Amino acid sequence: MVMPNLYGDIMSDLSSGLIGGLGLTPSGNMGNKVSIFEAVHGSAPDIAGKGLANPTALLLSSCMMLRHMSLTEEADKVETAVLKTIAAGPENRTGDLKGTATTKHFTEQVIANLFNNT
Repeated sequence: MVMPNLYGDIMSDLSSGLIGGLGLTPSGNMGNKVSIFEAVHGSAPDIAGKGLANPTALLLSSCMMLRHMSLTEEADKVETAVLKTIAAGPENRTGDLKGTATTKHFTEQVIANLFNNT
Protein backbone atom coordinates (compact mmCIF):
# COMPACT_ATOMS: atom_id res chain seq x y z
CA MET A 1 0.00 0.00 0.00
CA VAL A 2 1.16 3.51 -0.72
CA MET A 3 -0.03 6.30 1.55
CA PRO A 4 1.21 9.25 3.62
CA ASN A 5 3.30 8.38 6.69
CA LEU A 6 0.55 8.94 9.29
CA TYR A 7 -1.86 6.58 7.55
CA GLY A 8 0.95 4.11 6.95
CA ASP A 9 1.69 4.09 10.69
CA ILE A 10 -1.95 3.44 11.51
CA MET A 11 -2.34 0.69 8.89
CA SER A 12 0.90 -1.06 9.84
CA ASP A 13 -0.04 -1.06 13.53
CA LEU A 14 -3.49 -2.47 12.78
CA SER A 15 -2.31 -5.08 10.29
CA SER A 16 0.59 -6.27 12.46
CA GLY A 17 -1.93 -8.32 14.42
CA LEU A 18 -2.44 -10.47 11.33
CA ILE A 19 1.15 -11.73 11.41
CA GLY A 20 1.75 -12.07 15.14
CA GLY A 21 2.20 -8.57 16.51
CA LEU A 22 4.41 -5.52 16.40
CA GLY A 23 7.53 -7.51 17.26
CA LEU A 24 7.37 -9.20 13.86
CA THR A 25 6.40 -6.27 11.64
CA PRO A 26 9.01 -4.67 9.38
CA SER A 27 8.52 -1.27 7.81
CA GLY A 28 9.92 0.73 4.94
CA ASN A 29 9.37 4.31 3.85
CA MET A 30 10.46 4.88 0.27
CA GLY A 31 11.05 8.31 -1.15
CA ASN A 32 12.36 9.60 -4.44
CA LYS A 33 15.82 10.25 -3.00
CA VAL A 34 15.86 8.71 0.47
CA SER A 35 14.39 5.57 2.00
CA ILE A 36 14.34 4.42 5.61
CA PHE A 37 13.67 1.01 7.07
CA GLU A 38 12.65 0.41 10.67
CA ALA A 39 10.69 -1.85 12.96
CA VAL A 40 7.05 -0.78 13.29
CA HIS A 41 7.15 -0.89 17.09
CA GLY A 42 8.58 1.89 19.25
CA SER A 43 11.74 1.88 21.34
CA ALA A 44 10.18 0.15 24.40
CA PRO A 45 12.35 1.86 27.03
CA ASP A 46 10.57 -0.10 29.78
CA ILE A 47 12.27 -3.33 28.65
CA ALA A 48 15.62 -1.85 27.60
CA GLY A 49 18.57 -3.93 28.78
CA LYS A 50 16.39 -6.76 30.11
CA GLY A 51 16.86 -9.17 27.20
CA LEU A 52 13.13 -9.23 26.45
CA ALA A 53 12.99 -7.45 23.10
CA ASN A 54 12.17 -9.38 19.95
CA PRO A 55 14.58 -8.24 17.20
CA THR A 56 12.60 -9.91 14.39
CA ALA A 57 10.98 -6.72 13.08
CA LEU A 58 14.31 -4.94 12.89
CA LEU A 59 15.96 -7.90 11.15
CA LEU A 60 13.12 -8.18 8.63
CA SER A 61 13.31 -4.42 8.05
CA SER A 62 16.97 -4.88 7.20
CA CYS A 63 15.89 -7.53 4.67
CA MET A 64 13.59 -4.96 3.08
CA MET A 65 16.51 -2.54 2.91
CA LEU A 66 18.79 -5.15 1.33
CA ARG A 67 16.17 -5.92 -1.31
CA HIS A 68 15.73 -2.19 -1.96
CA MET A 69 19.49 -2.10 -2.58
CA SER A 70 19.16 -5.08 -4.99
CA LEU A 71 20.91 -7.42 -2.53
CA THR A 72 18.19 -10.03 -2.82
CA GLU A 73 20.35 -13.07 -2.11
CA GLU A 74 21.67 -11.56 1.11
CA ALA A 75 18.15 -10.55 2.18
CA ASP A 76 16.87 -14.06 1.52
CA LYS A 77 19.63 -15.56 3.68
CA VAL A 78 18.86 -13.30 6.64
CA GLU A 79 15.11 -13.82 6.30
CA THR A 80 15.51 -17.61 6.12
CA ALA A 81 17.73 -17.57 9.22
CA VAL A 82 15.14 -15.54 11.16
CA LEU A 83 12.24 -17.77 10.11
CA LYS A 84 14.19 -20.95 10.90
CA THR A 85 14.93 -19.59 14.37
CA ILE A 86 11.28 -18.82 15.05
CA ALA A 87 10.18 -22.22 13.73
CA ALA A 88 12.78 -24.10 15.80
CA GLY A 89 10.65 -24.01 18.93
CA PRO A 90 9.81 -21.98 22.03
CA GLU A 91 13.35 -22.21 23.42
CA ASN A 92 14.45 -20.01 20.50
CA ARG A 93 11.52 -17.57 20.52
CA THR A 94 11.16 -14.48 22.68
CA GLY A 95 8.37 -14.12 25.24
CA ASP A 96 6.02 -12.22 22.94
CA LEU A 97 5.96 -15.37 20.77
CA LYS A 98 5.30 -17.63 23.76
CA GLY A 99 8.96 -18.55 23.99
CA THR A 100 11.67 -18.51 26.63
CA ALA A 101 14.62 -17.06 24.70
CA THR A 102 16.34 -13.82 25.59
CA THR A 103 17.13 -11.28 22.90
CA LYS A 104 20.75 -12.45 22.97
CA HIS A 105 19.85 -16.14 22.61
CA PHE A 106 17.44 -15.42 19.74
CA THR A 107 20.10 -13.37 17.97
CA GLU A 108 22.74 -16.05 18.48
CA GLN A 109 20.40 -18.62 16.93
CA VAL A 110 19.72 -16.37 13.94
CA ILE A 111 23.48 -15.97 13.42
CA ALA A 112 24.01 -19.74 13.71
CA ASN A 113 21.24 -20.36 11.16
CA LEU A 114 22.68 -17.70 8.88
CA PHE A 115 26.04 -19.44 8.77
CA ASN A 116 24.44 -22.89 8.44
CA ASN A 117 22.58 -21.70 5.32
CA THR A 118 25.69 -20.80 3.34
